[in-house]
Amino acid sequence: SINDLSDELLIKILSFLPTKVAVSTSILSKQWQFLWMWLPKLEYSSLRYYSESSAPREFIDKYLPLHRAPVIERFSLDLSVEPEYIKRWVEIAVSRYVHDLDIYHSTMDQNIFPSSFYTYDESLQGLLDICPVLEDLSVLLRGECSMGEITVIVPTLQRLSLSVSWCCYIDGYVIDTPSLKYFKLEDWYNSIHDVEIKDMPELREAYVDVVFFVLKSVIGSITSVKHLTICSECMVVALFSNFNQLEHLKLCVCKDHSSDLLGQLLKDSPNLRVLDVFHTGVCWKQPSQVPQCLLSSLQIFNWSGYFGRAQERDIAVYILKNACCLEKVTIFADIVQYSVPHLNMIKELAFSSRASTTCELVFVECPYEMFD
Repeated sequence: SINDLSDELLIKILSFLPTKVAVSTSILSKQWQFLWMWLPKLEYSSLRYYSESSAPREFIDKYLPLHRAPVIERFSLDLSVEPEYIKRWVEIAVSRYVHDLDIYHSTMDQNIFPSSFYTYDESLQGLLDICPVLEDLSVLLRGECSMGEITVIVPTLQRLSLSVSWCCYIDGYVIDTPSLKYFKLEDWYNSIHDVEIKDMPELREAYVDVVFFVLKSVIGSITSVKHLTICSECMVVALFSNFNQLEHLKLCVCKDHSSDLLGQLLKDSPNLRVLDVFHTGVCWKQPSQVPQCLLSSLQIFNWSGYFGRAQERDIAVYILKNACCLEKVTIFADIVQYSVPHLNMIKELAFSSRASTTCELVFVECPYEMFD
C-alpha cells in the first residue's frame, strides 16, 4: 500500500500537488501528519482556507516557522494581509535559501521586504546585488505606484520582463544585462522618462510593447535578436540599426498616423525569413530600393486583421511582387465585421504578380483578433 512507501518518496508525491491539497493529507494518519512540512515548494493563496478553523494568515504564521525543508525552492504568496506578516514570512523563506520568490502585493501598502534583503539601501538593485547567480527576473509595476528610477544591473541575467503600467510614476530605468537572452518590455507610462538600456549582445528574443518615445531608446540595444515582436504607437522615423540576425518579425502598429515601421524594418533586416503583421495603419511609403530580405530570404508572410483597405492592398501586393523566395502567404481577413467584399479581396491579391512562382496564397476568414 502507499503507506509502505518511504517518507522521501511520499514527500516527492506530495510535491506534485497544490499546497492546500498536500496540507489536507495530514489527517490521513500519524505518518502523514507532518510530511507536507518537508515540501520544497509552498504556494499560498487567499482563495481557500488551509484548515477548517484558520484563515490562511493564521495558518501560515503558525506553521511556516516550523517548516522542516532545509531549502525552499519556491515560495509563492497571493494574500491580502498586513505588510508585517509578509515581511516575517519572506524573512523565513530567505533564511531557507529560497530559490524562487513570487509575491503579489498591493503597491498602495508600504514596502514589504525585510531589511535583510538589502545590502546598502532600500532599492531593487540592492536586492539584485545579493543574487549573484540570478538568471530570471520579472518586475511588474501595476496600479498607482511611485518608484523613482529602476536599476537592473545583473551580469548573469538571462531572462528579464519589465512591465510599467500607464499610471505608475517612474523617473526612468537603467538596464545593464550583457548575458540576456530574452527581454520583454511593456512600458505604457506616457510621461517622458529616462530610459538607458545597455547593449545586449547575447539577446535572441525580444518583445517590445511601448509608447513611442521609449522605442527610440530601446531599439539600438536589441539588434542581435533572432525573434522580435514590436507593438508600438510609434510616431518617429529613422529609429533602427541593422538587424542582421533577425529571422522572425511580428509587427503591430496601432495608430493610423504611425511612421513607416514596416518599411524601415524590412530595409534593416536582410535575413528575415518570417513576417507576421497585425492590423497595421502605418503610413506605407514604397521603398526606393527593394529590401534585401525580399530578394533573398523572406519565406513566410502572415497578415492578421486584414481589411482590404487601399494601403493594406499596396503593402501586400508589393511583398508578393518582390519577395523572390516566398513560399506561403496567409491572409486572415475580417470579412464580417468590416463588410469587406470577399470575392474582390481575393481577386485583388490572387491576380497580382508574384516574384515567386511557387508561392501559395491562402485566405482565412476570421473575426478580428488581438495580436499575440
